[in-house]
Amino acid sequence: MKKIIVLTMLLAVVFLSCKKEEKEIKQTIITPKIEKKMGTIQLNKETFLAKVMNYETNPSEWKYLGDKPCIIDFYADWCGPCKAVAPVLEDLAKEYDGKIYIYKVNTDEQQELAQVFGIQSIPTIYFCPMEGEPQMAMGALPKAPIKQAIAEVLKVQ
Repeated sequence: MKKIIVLTMLLAVVFLSCKKEEKEIKQTIITPKIEKKMGTIQLNKETFLAKVMNYETNPSEWKYLGDKPCIIDFYADWCGPCKAVAPVLEDLAKEYDGKIYIYKVNTDEQQELAQVFGIQSIPTIYFCPMEGEPQMAMGALPKAPIKQAIAEVLKVQ
């Protein structure tokens, strides 16, 4: 009787481990690899100086430091139009992943950055190409004009 119980338990363990391996194999074959797309990137003064422009060492001349064109969204958490444009920028960050950066600067938290760039109303969006001066747009732009600026100002398709 003991041999039957031990044999039954052994068979159950073998059966369950085979089922587990089969399930893992099916998941590997069936489950597609999910690729995470980058979203918008929050900047503070230090990261702005390192990734966008170091206005402390070169205050009179615009020199973009990035390796891809970028958009900089100057916003505030309490701002209704800023909240309206935020999901549009998140979508565009994913759509143009690897082609541009979309940065966000909270003007309440980064008042020095807002002052240096003369931000008087929010949202204010800077389009920064690799070469040349950035172009500024104010207000909650819909997706189409932002895409047009990405194509025309940033030269990204």
